[in-house]
Amino acid sequence: MAQDPIPAQLGPYEIEVEEGKRYAWCRCGRSKKQPLCDGSHKDTGLKPLLFTAEKTETLYLCGCKDTGDEPFCDGSHLMM
Repeated sequence: MAQDPIPAQLGPYEIEVEEGKRYAWCRCGRSKKQPLCDGSHKDTGLKPLLFTAEKTETLYLCGCKDTGDEPFCDGSHLMM
């Protein structure tokens, strides 16, 4: 049985990513290493979103887990 994601925070996480490095964005909201996955999704039916950074840059990853543009913040937290 899948559980709903829970908002980790109502706003984006600013994160520095490195070109070519793989990341796992937490979809469940339970990770203690937000916005990245620490395996806390076990038994929730939710899995992290894996992505590879296209370039070294600062990204703003969703904290509310309600974005329509995973893993990026799209301002959905402003409607909560």
